[in-house]
Amino acid sequence: MTTTITKPPADATPEPPKNGRRKRGLKAGRAGGQHHAGPIAYAILIVFTLVSIFPLFWTAIAASRDNARLAETPPPFWFGANLFDKLEVAWTDANLGEAFLNTTIVAGVSSLTIVFLSTIAGFAFAKLRFRGRGALMLIVIGTMMVPPQLQVIPLYMMVAELDWTDQLQAVILPSLVSAFGVFFMRQYLIQALPDEIIEAARVDGASSWRVIWHVVFPAARPAMAVLGMLMFVQTWNDFLWPFLVLTQLGNPTVQVAVAGLGRGYTPDQALIMAGALLSTLPLLLVFAIFGKQIVGGIMQGAVKG
Repeated sequence: MTTTITKPPADATPEPPKNGRRKRGLKAGRAGGQHHAGPIAYAILIVFTLVSIFPLFWTAIAASRDNARLAETPPPFWFGANLFDKLEVAWTDANLGEAFLNTTIVAGVSSLTIVFLSTIAGFAFAKLRFRGRGALMLIVIGTMMVPPQLQVIPLYMMVAELDWTDQLQAVILPSLVSAFGVFFMRQYLIQALPDEIIEAARVDGASSWRVIWHVVFPAARPAMAVLGMLMFVQTWNDFLWPFLVLTQLGNPTVQVAVAGLGRGYTPDQALIMAGALLSTLPLLLVFAIFGKQIVGGIMQGAVKG
C-alpha cells in the first residue's frame, strides 16, 4: 500500500495557532507602542499647570498695582499700568544688578563643589569597602536632621573670628558640602554603577582617581545634573544665613537685596512684588534652557539603571 503525502501550495496562508499565541503577540506589540493621553489626562494637566502658574501671574499683577487697589475687594485679576515702572524702581533701589552677580557666583561655586564632592563621597560609600563605612554614613544622614537654625550661632562666631562679615566667602564656605548630596549620589551609584565595570578598570591598571574620572563621573552624569540644579535653586533662594552675614549696601545676594525693598511705615507691596518677580526670572530662564536636558538625563539614567 502506497501512502501519498500532499504538500500545501507555496502561497497558502498558514492557519493561526489554536492556542492564541499569535494573537497575544500582536497585543504585546501594540502595548509596546506609544501611548496617547485621553481628554481627562489633558484636563488634569491643564488644571495643574494653571494652579502652578497662578502665583507667578498674581505676583506680576500685584507689581503693576498700588497699595490702595490691592487692598480692595475683590482684588485685581489683570495687569495695571505701573508694571515696568515698578520693575525699574526695584532694580535700582535694591541694586539687583550687583545682587544677581553675587548670587550667581555663590550659587555656581556652591553647586559645582557640592556636585563634585558629593559624587566622590557617594562613590566611596556605595562601592568601596572600608572600616566604619556604615557608621560614617549614619553620621552623614544624622546631620540632615539638625535644623539649620541651630547652626547659625557657631557659624556666625566662626565668620566673625575670620573677619568675613559682609563678604561672599562667608556665604560660600558653609555651602561647599551637602549631606543630602552625598546620600543622593550614594543611592544612585549603588544601582547605576555595576561592580564589574570598576573591577575591569582596576584590572586595566586604572588608579582610583582615573576610575572616578573615566568611570564614575560618566555613569553619574544624570544624577549630577539633577543635584546641581537642586543645589543651585536652593542656594539662590537661601535667605536666613545671607541675611545675617551680608548687608544690602555691601555684597548682597538677591534675597537680601529684595528684603530691603518697601521699607517704611507703609511698605510698598507693588515694589516688593516687583523685586520678587525679578528675582524669580533667572531661575525660570535656567529651567527653560536646561530643563529638557535634565529630564533627558534622568530618563537616560533610569533606562541604564
